[in-house]
Amino acid sequence: MRDRIDRRRIWGWWFFDWASQPFHTLLLTFIFSIYFAEVAKRHFIAMGDSSTLAGAHAQSLWGYGLAISGAIIALAAPVLGAVADSSGRRMPWIWIFSGVYVIGSAGLWWLTPAFGPGGDPALVQAVVLFGIGLIGVEFATIFTNAMLPGLAPRAEIGRISGSGYAFGYLGGVVALALMLLLFAETPNGRTLAGIPPLLGLDPAAREGTRFVGPFTAIWYAVFMIPFFLWVREPREGHRPLRIRAALSDLWALIRSLRHRRSLAAWLASSMFSRDALNALYGFGGVYAGTVLGWPVFLAGIFGVVSAISAALISWLGGRADRAFGPRAVIAACILALSAVCLLLVGMDRTSVFGIPAPEAPLLAGLRLPDLIFFACGAVIGGAGGALQSASRTMMVRHTTPERATEGFGLYALSGKATAFLAPFLIAVTTDLTGSQRLGFLPLIVIFLVALLLLGWVDPEGETDP
Repeated sequence: MRDRIDRRRIWGWWFFDWASQPFHTLLLTFIFSIYFAEVAKRHFIAMGDSSTLAGAHAQSLWGYGLAISGAIIALAAPVLGAVADSSGRRMPWIWIFSGVYVIGSAGLWWLTPAFGPGGDPALVQAVVLFGIGLIGVEFATIFTNAMLPGLAPRAEIGRISGSGYAFGYLGGVVALALMLLLFAETPNGRTLAGIPPLLGLDPAAREGTRFVGPFTAIWYAVFMIPFFLWVREPREGHRPLRIRAALSDLWALIRSLRHRRSLAAWLASSMFSRDALNALYGFGGVYAGTVLGWPVFLAGIFGVVSAISAALISWLGGRADRAFGPRAVIAACILALSAVCLLLVGMDRTSVFGIPAPEAPLLAGLRLPDLIFFACGAVIGGAGGALQSASRTMMVRHTTPERATEGFGLYALSGKATAFLAPFLIAVTTDLTGSQRLGFLPLIVIFLVALLLLGWVDPEGETDP
């Protein structure tokens, strides 16, 4: 009986990943960000900008929105994490931030394709609502992750965490496929399944694509039901909320890093690499929509293809982790992602590093940069997955079973501390240069800083306080 209840609780915990992943897949990366870039670029062109400058303004607006959201997450995440550890209460906070997630996602429906001097596509409102949804999913994740150590014995935690990540990744792919087949319209007004968008959505008003916001909110609300039904907090773990004591413990934990060189270097390296990786996820769709001129449906196909490729690369990364250790895998992933950024800087719709790119002979309408970007998507997904998996292994090598929660709390804090930095630098660089492609230059620098810091990390870890 006990085993059955534990299994159901674990499945409930996995369903959070399944429910929340579409925010990253559908909204941040493959559908909404590209639709936003389309609408924003057309709006700025109608307001008098050139095509290049309009694309740069669209990318800057998106970047500033992500930067502000990231700053809020960075400032509040450590406090919320301390509250979770000190009070033992997580479920009420998950309810609250789930509501924030649903409200922000559903509100994206109101980004209409209106443009021109008299049109108002509500760009700023869309960025604000997207930021609200992003804050909701990130904060809900903090409290959900805090439940992981209590799900099973320590020996099973890695398997449970990895399976949850894979389950969530699958959920994102399924949600993306459903959006493309049933709702998002192609240029001919039909979905990829060759049917009009369901629910009577008007393709001329881009309602099929705009439905991605409500669809993501509904998906989350439905698939969080198993989580709320099957995951229970132990009542004996509840304690009075003492914010001052929680913050005092957090500060003592941070101060201890001065005595732990390898752990401090690892957290700093991870902080920069994850910040740059998240920026690649966040800006890849904007790049595809404005620099390469991809329509939403093509970017969606790209999402499915890259997800399948990424699953294979992530699996190979896990094998390499076991054979060569996590530090080698992390270094290889950082170099691969840096190469991707260099390609993004050096190519546009018609050329690669200034060399004219002919159309691909077997794929009418697609040029070499399009095919390169498909490959880049597979590398971003695969190297990103392998990087996160190996990073978790490296964190395990820097803690002990007795202090695992403390160690992973520091890891979570480092992941949010500079969440605003890469989007902000992309936005500023794009503004200063007037070029979307050059806007990706800061990511190369951030990845190389992460690689440099990795040199001070002991590959065997460090567990002494």
